[in-house]
Formats: sequence, structure tokens, C-alpha cells
Amino acid sequence: MENIFDTIIIGLQELLKITIKVLPTFLVALITILLTRYTANFLKGFSEKLSKKTLKSQSLQLLVIKITYVGTWIIGSLLVCVFIFPGLTLGDIVAALGLSSVAIGFAFQDIFKNFLSGVLILIQEPFRINDQIIVDGHEGTVELIDIRTTKIKTYTGEKILVPNSKIFTDAVRVRTAYNNRRTDLNVGIDYNTSLPNVKEILQDTITQVEGVLEYPCPEVDLIAFGDSSIDLIVRYWTTPREPTVRKVQTKAIIAIKQAFDQANINIPYPIRSIHYYNQ
Repeated sequence: MENIFDTIIIGLQELLKITIKVLPTFLVALITILLTRYTANFLKGFSEKLSKKTLKSQSLQLLVIKITYVGTWIIGSLLVCVFIFPGLTLGDIVAALGLSSVAIGFAFQDIFKNFLSGVLILIQEPFRINDQIIVDGHEGTVELIDIRTTKIKTYTGEKILVPNSKIFTDAVRVRTAYNNRRTDLNVGIDYNTSLPNVKEILQDTITQVEGVLEYPCPEVDLIAFGDSSIDLIVRYWTTPREPTVRKVQTKAIIAIKQAFDQANINIPYPIRSIHYYNQ
């Protein structure tokens, strides 16, 4: 029985010696992690203020901030590894990274792919923060281009997270890329209506709608002989933001209906002829 207690005591003493020997190293590593966190947050705030003063592009500002923050954590993590493993040198770390790069690449290929795609998006700027885009069937306003995803707020108030790699490789429609945007409004009139008269009424009406731009000039075109109407299309330009496009379209429809009522122009219902055949 005494031998068992002696063995336990000896084991605890050895464990205590190892703990006392390793404890300073872990304390230094812990302090290094805390200092890295503080330094990363400090440099993040500093780079944010500096980039806002020197860079006009909000995307490039985000890129500088992210590189500063991530780079600080990488340096801090390497220092922690050196403190925990005293015999480890920078060459050993580089060699270890080289040997494990293939395994790490396979394990984190999606993360790396999205990260690199995010960096390229921030550098190339196919769209910017607050742009309204359509990607992968989702439409909304770009709120943030993060390291892994791009955050989009839909017009219905939902948040969509789209992987950066998908945005980088798929087609993206940027609705606010230019200063104006065209809306095509289809109109049908009765076959008995004078076409030159209708075209003049539509041209005068659409140019007076609030929100319709004078240049490019609105256009009215005849496009087809429909089943029950002659089809026209009214093309006009507005500023590109989605709320403005919807509001102007509502005003345009109201104005056209009022103009047709005053001119006694009918917008016909669909007409179908039914023939009964007695077999």
C-alpha cells in the first residue's frame, strides 16, 4: 500500500515540476496572445482612420483594414509558436508550412478561395458598398464585402450571405453601376385608335412625369399587332435606385391612364372568338 502512495506522490511531484517548468512559457504565450489582440484592434482602428483620409474607395479601405488585422494575428500566432516551442525557428515554421500546405489547401480550399475572391473583388471593384446588384437569383443592396462572404440586404429586409467565390465567378448585374436606368412600360390600345395621336399623347405625358429624366429622351415605339390591341412600349430613364424606379413607374402608369381617359382612348380587354362546331 505504501508503495502505491509513494508512486502517486512521485508522479505528482514530477507533474508539479513539469508544470512549474512549462508555466512561464504558457504565461508568456498567453500574454503574447493578449498583446496581439490589443495590437490588432489598435492597428485596425488606426488603419481605418488613415485609409478614410487617404483612400476615396470604400472597398479599398476595407481591404487595407482586413489585411492589417489578419496580418497582425498571423505575426502574433507565429510568435506564440516560437515561445511555446523554444527550439522552433522561423526556418522550421516555413518548412512545416511548406510540408503541410497541400493538406491545408485541401482542408480549407473553400475558405482560401472565398478569401482570395474577396480580396480581388475589393481591388477590382466590380461593384461597391451600397450598390444594388443581382447575383445567383438574389437582388438587393450590398452592405458589406467580408473576408468570406458578401452581405446583401434584399428589398424585403432580408440578409443574404453570398460566398465571394460565387460572386467572382458568376455573372453579376449591377443595377446602380451608371447614373441612369431605363424602364420599359408596355401599353395596349384599341385597333380603332389613331396611332400618330396616341404616340404624341404618350410622348407628351411621359416627359411631364416627375422623376423621368430629360436625357436620354423618352421614346415611344410601336412593337406588335396583338390579339386584341396594338402594342406600344414607352421607354424612359430615371436614376438607378430601385425605390425611385418603382415610384416613377407608378406615376407613369397613373399619368398614362388619365391621359387616355381624357382623350377617350380605350385599353382593350383580351378578346377571344369561340366557334361551336356540330359534328
